[in-house]
Amino acid sequence: MKNANDLQEMKTADKYHKWVEWSETDGAYLGKCPDLITGIHGDDPVILYRELCETVGEVIRHFKSEGRPLPEARVRPMQEV
Repeated sequence: MKNANDLQEMKTADKYHKWVEWSETDGAYLGKCPDLITGIHGDDPVILYRELCETVGEVIRHFKSEGRPLPEARVRPMQEV
C-alpha cells in the first residue's frame, strides 16, 4: 500500500509527459520525459516505461531534497494538433 508521500510523488510525476518510442537510428526503444531528463533506452518497451517512471520519481526526489523548484511541465500530448 502506498503512503501519503508516495501518492503525492506520483501526482507530481503525473504532471510530466512520459513516453517510449522506437528509434531506428539507435536500434533501441527510447524513454523520454524532456521536461526533466534527456531520456533512457532499452530493449523492452514495457520495462523501459517502468524504468522511466522510476527515474522521473528519482529526479523529483532529488530536486525536493536539494530544495530546488521543479521545472514547469511544458510538454503535453496533442499540443500541436
